[in-house]
Amino acid sequence: MNEDFCCEMLHAHPETVERVRKRLPDEDTLIDLAELYRIFGDSTRIKILCALFEDELCVCDIAKLLGMTLSAISHQLRILRASKLVSCRRSGKTVFYALADEHVHSILALGIDHIKE
Repeated sequence: MNEDFCCEMLHAHPETVERVRKRLPDEDTLIDLAELYRIFGDSTRIKILCALFEDELCVCDIAKLLGMTLSAISHQLRILRASKLVSCRRSGKTVFYALADEHVHSILALGIDHIKE
């Protein structure tokens, strides 16, 4: 069965389709959004983000907390920083990491709330 014919038979709503089409983000925005959610798709990165949800931490603290190597944590932090999910500040020789902004905090909080429902 032809897909167009099937939609006609199922009474597609052209006005609704056009209204939604006009409101959809552009292709570049959708690609960027998919990439953002891909970053959240790694359990190690989620663990790091959840730790930083609680407090600012240095690489050593995160590695100790998660039972991982400094190298593994540093690699994931580079990805998180490049994605603008994590920020850092230097204090002497120590670099402290934190969630980049309130948006990241909200995304994590909403995700946790959603899966606890």
